[in-house]
Amino acid sequence: MDAVQGTLDELGTPLSDVTFVVFDLETTGGSPAEHQITEIGAVKVRAGEVLGEFSTLVDPGGPIPPFISVLTGITDAMVMAAPRIEAVLPSFLEFIQGTTLVAHNAGFDTRFVKAACAAHGYPPPANPVVDTVDLARRVLTRDETPNAKLATLARFFRSPADPCHRALQDARATVHVLHGLIERAGSFQVHTLEELKSFVRAPTPEQQRKRHLAESVPHGPGVYMFEDERGEVLYIGKSTNLRNRVRSYFTAGETRPRIREMIGIAERVRHIVCATGLEAEVRELRLIGGAKPRYNRRSRFPEKVVWLKLTQEPFPRLSIVRELKDDGAAYLGPFGSNRSADDARLALQEAVPLRQCTQPMTLRTRRAACVLLEMGRCGAPCEGRQSQAEYALHAEAARRAMTLDATPVLAAVTARMERLSAEQRYEEASIDRDRLAAFVRTAARMQRLSAITRIPQLIAASPAFDGGWDIHVIRYGRLAAAGVMPRGAHPVPYVESLAAHAETVLPGAGPIHAASAEETECILRWLESPGVRLVEVDGDWALPIHGAARHKARIELAYRPLAAERSHAREGRPLR
Repeated sequence: MDAVQGTLDELGTPLSDVTFVVFDLETTGGSPAEHQITEIGAVKVRAGEVLGEFSTLVDPGGPIPPFISVLTGITDAMVMAAPRIEAVLPSFLEFIQGTTLVAHNAGFDTRFVKAACAAHGYPPPANPVVDTVDLARRVLTRDETPNAKLATLARFFRSPADPCHRALQDARATVHVLHGLIERAGSFQVHTLEELKSFVRAPTPEQQRKRHLAESVPHGPGVYMFEDERGEVLYIGKSTNLRNRVRSYFTAGETRPRIREMIGIAERVRHIVCATGLEAEVRELRLIGGAKPRYNRRSRFPEKVVWLKLTQEPFPRLSIVRELKDDGAAYLGPFGSNRSADDARLALQEAVPLRQCTQPMTLRTRRAACVLLEMGRCGAPCEGRQSQAEYALHAEAARRAMTLDATPVLAAVTARMERLSAEQRYEEASIDRDRLAAFVRTAARMQRLSAITRIPQLIAASPAFDGGWDIHVIRYGRLAAAGVMPRGAHPVPYVESLAAHAETVLPGAGPIHAASAEETECILRWLESPGVRLVEVDGDWALPIHGAARHKARIELAYRPLAAERSHAREGRPLR
């Protein structure tokens, strides 16, 4: 019997024949291990035709957090009479049987479905999955859509259903987004389900064409720089294995749209070999801060930080400044924005009644007091009601809170939050929570950085892979030298030689003067990693016993649910 050539359709399942179930979940939080489903919405479609819908509220078995209710509109009263997930799950699994699942940020929704199946004795669904976030990043440019959020894509494709953080409505909007994306994918010759799934992960023609750029890059730790034909640096990165890392940019594993765009422009890759991984990390930060490559998002502007300064005046005040001076003033920072610095200032002023006016004030200044006097928030030194000696006690309390003991600020702001909560003024209480967090987080960070930036020289070593030792010389929080001591070598002459040839670093003004905060934090992470041994410490390396670090865990605990929400929002959609 003669062989018969197969048709094109036999190469895969045509998209017009695929039954999709586009679904969406609302939940009480971001972790399937800790949170529960509150609503399921799904739409079954094939060839553009809606075949059916599935929608139900779900009783999560516990209270819905207030900020989730604000986000989704689903309250405890709404789910009180709803079925539990064990009653809903069989019907949903039957609805999706034999279909291809589609969701916006599908990993979030499928994790919750799998967790529910595991908890109630059902095997996890083995359906193929299509993620509209990944597909959108593949077929749309940043000029068309600034991000891959569902609301953005729904507007772009003119969906009649507006996403509103309710499951069925969001699923309906995702249906229109899916159809728009499939139409776009057709221009890339994607016509079957198999082609659609592989298309998202396939390297672009530019990636395939430029694989040769990695050929001259050596193995080992270092920094790499992608450049265009004019020599402009487009992107800077670091790796413990330069060749493997650079080669990964030309494979299907690299799916970031901006990086794929960068690959299309790049014409060469330069590299700098480093002695250790820490040196590579530090050099990367310094090079990014200097070159400011347009495709790097992080660390491009280390100079754009601000500080909260307790001024050196007869009656000091808190001022937001951009420069550290050797003037004996107390500084708190660095802050990434004026807003966060102002939040920390307001938290500190809740505990210490410093003057909040911005006019200069001398011992002879006399003017009418502001409303803060009537509120008991200021002693009115401007009217002469408070002497310089009395005011100095408040200034010293502020200095101690910034540098040594954050407890008074924590106590004052916490007391105000409790009062506001008792009055059911929750939004105002959350504002105070954010202010307190800005103060505690920054104070803890600065005290941690200052502990090492005070040390003229610190030498430490960690085991290398080949049996030798990675050795680093750190001066005032700046990496001054890095080297690898071979296995079996005598440590004393090697360390002395490395220190003798290390960069000279001079003491300077402020808590962080010799390097950026990011560089010093890189060094601290390495010093705190397993296996690192201190060889020499010139001075004391210690944190204040009542410092802000002891309160940071309490602050972070209050932000744990919000962190999950923001993480999923960055992936292309808000928390369900």
